[in-house]
Amino acid sequence: MLAIDVKDLRKSFNVQKSRGGLKGAFQDLFKRQYQEVLAVNDISFQIPQGEICGYIGENGAGKSTTIKMLTGILVPTSGHISVGGYVPYQEREKFVKNIGVVFGQRSQLWWDIGVIESFHLLRKVYRVGEQDFRKRLDELVERLQLQELLNRPVRKLSLGQRMRCELVAALLHNPGIVFLDEPTIGLDIVVKSEIREFLKDMNEQHGTTILLTTHDLQDIEALCSRVIMLDAGSIIYDGGLDHLKSQWGTEREVRFKFGTGHSITQMQEWTAAMPVRWTVENELSASVWIPLELNVSDVLGRVVGQADITDIQIIETNTDEIVRSIYQSGSAERPEIVSADKEAVGAT
Repeated sequence: MLAIDVKDLRKSFNVQKSRGGLKGAFQDLFKRQYQEVLAVNDISFQIPQGEICGYIGENGAGKSTTIKMLTGILVPTSGHISVGGYVPYQEREKFVKNIGVVFGQRSQLWWDIGVIESFHLLRKVYRVGEQDFRKRLDELVERLQLQELLNRPVRKLSLGQRMRCELVAALLHNPGIVFLDEPTIGLDIVVKSEIREFLKDMNEQHGTTILLTTHDLQDIEALCSRVIMLDAGSIIYDGGLDHLKSQWGTEREVRFKFGTGHSITQMQEWTAAMPVRWTVENELSASVWIPLELNVSDVLGRVVGQADITDIQIIETNTDEIVRSIYQSGSAERPEIVSADKEAVGAT
């Protein structure tokens, strides 16, 4: 069964177009001009129940606009949305009982009252029974270690403490679908790791569907098997992370530290006739770049017996670099690689 079904979804805004100069400003007072800005451009995707899907894009790509339509905050200009079997903006009261939402830079907790009081207010908002509320609250508080925070006002919490409380607030009514918009923004590494582990456990134990938007691609790597990539309001990639890496990861880097100096000519002789290329940081440090189709062990076998090696580091394809390359090219289609060019690079 589908948790989220989106077809030909579009959202445009009429934005005032300001005319320059004093005369233009005066004209704008009496007759304003508007231009249509397309934030989301006829996108379609489906997310089955129980999946954790990453929804990524640069600033202004349309991520937050999509989330606001999926949660019923915005009404689409055109297209179809179904979330948990409901059309969000038409059946909002029934619909919100089955979703949880966390916006990393906005709080759903009351600033000047204790955290536990906010939880009780949210219980009434979602009309959760007292017994179910207690059971769910105890489970979440223990899992996220919030026992000492419950009686503190929200304004006295650190960012990491507040974000853990925000997660509890979004999950008190046990929603089947959760939308997370930058849930780890500004958090330190330890808190990020705790939140990732919590989300992974929640998905495995309760089958919760999660749509995650983030600029931290480590969140995506830790949680998501699938990623939807948005650029200028259009989907440019929808598929697995592993497939993305295999399509765009053209080389692996192996870094060597040497006990004695070696020239780049010597290094090239070690791997003669192999389609690799060398880069040298200094006479005691160098890297060999190996195409994915070539075994790293074959290259190491050529080097290890001939060089005084003190350290070896194998660096796999970096997701940040892949995503950056895709946005620079404007397409997730793998660029054509001409083998003759690669051989020429390896021979230099």
